[in-house]
Amino acid sequence: MPIKLYYDLMSQPSRCLYILFKFIKCDFESKYVDLRKAEHYTEEYAKINRFQRVPVIDHNGFVLTESVAILKYLSREGIIPENLYPRESKRQARVEEFLEWQHMELRLPCAFYFRTKYLEPVMFGTKPSPQRISGFEQRMEQALTNFSTKWLGRGSDFVTGDAVTVADLIAICELEQPRMAGYDPREKFPVINEWYQKVRNHFNPYYDEAHVIVNKVIAKQAKLASKL
Repeated sequence: MPIKLYYDLMSQPSRCLYILFKFIKCDFESKYVDLRKAEHYTEEYAKINRFQRVPVIDHNGFVLTESVAILKYLSREGIIPENLYPRESKRQARVEEFLEWQHMELRLPCAFYFRTKYLEPVMFGTKPSPQRISGFEQRMEQALTNFSTKWLGRGSDFVTGDAVTVADLIAICELEQPRMAGYDPREKFPVINEWYQKVRNHFNPYYDEAHVIVNKVIAKQAKLASKL
């Protein structure tokens, strides 16, 4: 039976899994959960994921939440090929080192900036203070500096070495969030820009397919900003 993937492409880890499944030609059943309509808060969805978040997979009746746990499981099951999720202990540990690091050190700062500058005004009609935006931007830029110097720019092309892995895919999806709020990490960080192009090209056409809605939001925000 195909894996059921519960997702919304506005969710960074959802996009990661969607792109991955498409790229590796994994047979999966799309289960779209519309976050903007709060479908993740319904009683029906709570029976699938008690935490009421996306993504979630259902693999022959085994339901699993949390994107990193899902990636590790899919690797153990032999569903993710070894070139994207190494089996050799030390190379695997490097990938998992990044997967653990990125939660608090990359995803959180980017997500808070996106939420403060874009999402909260859209959802609640509030306008954040310039000081609040600036504070979150400074934290995000420190995270991007750490990412570009401590993971990239160390003599290898990708996050954990000379080959693309799931670490690169999960990272690049996170960096799309601040772009929807008008901040493009590629403009201030040349190392990130060079890496971004390589990873995007590697996973295309599925990367662009998964980011159609995101890119529409980015284009709309850019158009509004040009009128100010």
